[in-house]
Amino acid sequence: MKKNYKKPVLSASPDIRTAESKISPLVAFLIKIFGRLYLFLFFGVTRILPHKEKTLYEAFERALSGKSRLIIAFRHPNGGEPQLLTWFFLFRLKSHARKYGVRYKLQPHTVFLYGYEVVRWGGWVPRIILPGVGALPIYHSKMDTKGMSRIYGAITNGPYPIAIAPEGQVSYTADSVTRLEPGVVRIGFYAAEHLEKKNPDCPVEVLPLSIHFRFGSWGKGTVEFLLRHIEKFCGFKRKEKKNLPFHERLKKCRDYILKINEERYNLKNDDSLSFEERIEKVANAALETAEQMLNLKAEGDFFMRQHKVRQICWDRIFIPDIYNFKELSPVKRSVMDLKAGEAWYIARHEELANLCWYLRIKLPAEETPLHNKIEYTQNLHDFANRTMGGAFSNRVSIFPRRVIIKTAPAINLTERLPAYRKTRKAEIAKTLADLEKAYLDNINEMNLIEQG
Repeated sequence: MKKNYKKPVLSASPDIRTAESKISPLVAFLIKIFGRLYLFLFFGVTRILPHKEKTLYEAFERALSGKSRLIIAFRHPNGGEPQLLTWFFLFRLKSHARKYGVRYKLQPHTVFLYGYEVVRWGGWVPRIILPGVGALPIYHSKMDTKGMSRIYGAITNGPYPIAIAPEGQVSYTADSVTRLEPGVVRIGFYAAEHLEKKNPDCPVEVLPLSIHFRFGSWGKGTVEFLLRHIEKFCGFKRKEKKNLPFHERLKKCRDYILKINEERYNLKNDDSLSFEERIEKVANAALETAEQMLNLKAEGDFFMRQHKVRQICWDRIFIPDIYNFKELSPVKRSVMDLKAGEAWYIARHEELANLCWYLRIKLPAEETPLHNKIEYTQNLHDFANRTMGGAFSNRVSIFPRRVIIKTAPAINLTERLPAYRKTRKAEIAKTLADLEKAYLDNINEMNLIEQG
């Protein structure tokens, strides 16, 4: 008897199961052989340059020799930072540190935290590499006692630093700090309290680390090509953009894409509002649409709501705890497939909402530094991409000429424990503010160097 139903393009699948996280010599060898090629595909022919990084080298030395436990709080504006830092720490940090007279007892390495969804959308490469470099998965919107225990164990037992992005996700802007989540500070204080009982002479430190991209002639030529691509998305003909300055062309595309989204969500086009105010309305409308399609109440802040929508959508596409799909009845399997397809479309609204929240930034002027122009153009292309149903995985990035690693002095959480025990919320907020200031100091120093 022939089947009387058609299998949809997107089908529900069993959840992705990866190996237990542990450092694998084989995976480290593969990264050494193929890592530079992988980075080339992400960053092109680029140099990775630590900037006066004795702070970084000494923080690693303290951690690897057991004098401290280290959390690397790294900024995450572009998406490729974990891959780049993993490769640099494994194969370049040791030789750079030696120039400053710093030597290590162990081979440098770092344990990164990543969201469970990465192995769902990232394909087979992260499913093999992430567990093999000891990376630890974490949920953004689910209680995960086992996962948190692994993280606390990695901090308190060492010897390797763990790396967490306090922004919680890709933040799309390197020269401003739009949002930090308190999770990294909470985790650090919790670990410091427990470690103090076991080893009072071993403090927990948080190292603020920023990554800054700088571009050469390739960047100048490619950003023009990318802007033409955006104009093509918008349907602008060559004569419509002739003789317009670069920033006016950006504005024309930006305003057109915004208008399309306002029409999509039935928002009134109010020219009295700024672009930032209008795109915030689009972000809220997109997220509300996703919630309504999932029959969810809008509870919590913007990011709690967004993470919840994302988690539900992924759990409909990759079904947790269901493995034997062959035993499902055709009706049951078809319904699951349809729900997976619906989840994919719902997630398009969530993807757009996420980017729009971060796009509340000023349009670059003609005198704006090249790296800021490139960053904005990449984000504008992504705005068009997500308006058309794309996601972060479709994002286009221009190859940098240099990648600069910049750190600020480590924040000693163990020293702050007395204040933390008195008023936990206040001390977490103060430490988070200090972390943000460290990032802003890094940005200001790099911009002063850029200016001359």
